[in-house]
Amino acid sequence: MAFFEHRIPPPVVALVIALLMWLSTRWLPGLGMPSALRYGAALVAAVAGVGFLLPAAGAFRRAGTTINPVRIEKASDLVTEGVYRLSRNPMYVSMTLALVAWALLLDSLVAFVGPVTFVAWITRFQIIPEERVLAAKFGEAYAAYCQRVRRWL
Repeated sequence: MAFFEHRIPPPVVALVIALLMWLSTRWLPGLGMPSALRYGAALVAAVAGVGFLLPAAGAFRRAGTTINPVRIEKASDLVTEGVYRLSRNPMYVSMTLALVAWALLLDSLVAFVGPVTFVAWITRFQIIPEERVLAAKFGEAYAAYCQRVRRWL
């Protein structure tokens, strides 16, 4: 299974899962959530996702380090400020929240398997391998950061 480590960019994983979520709802009945509740909750999840994504991307840009999760070895700086004080992986939190918003819009219980699958996949094939690289590259500074800040939230 190590073959999949750092192979598929996380946005591609999220898009594939979103498509599978949509396909799964074509044959199964919806939850019947009231539209206002469904759309409101989806909007909250989506806005929260953007609230993680934009500051995270900005922090990487200001640090002048790579945002490319497939080439983590090119990281030139350990970003620990801003939203990175809440989560070591705010961009992945953002994608998860987008999938939660999508599941809400799809109005299907089975669609919520999508965000759970995303978290499991990204943790196993992206985050854990990233952590190995960052630990080797940034040593004690990264170990201290991991002690202060959770992997997800």
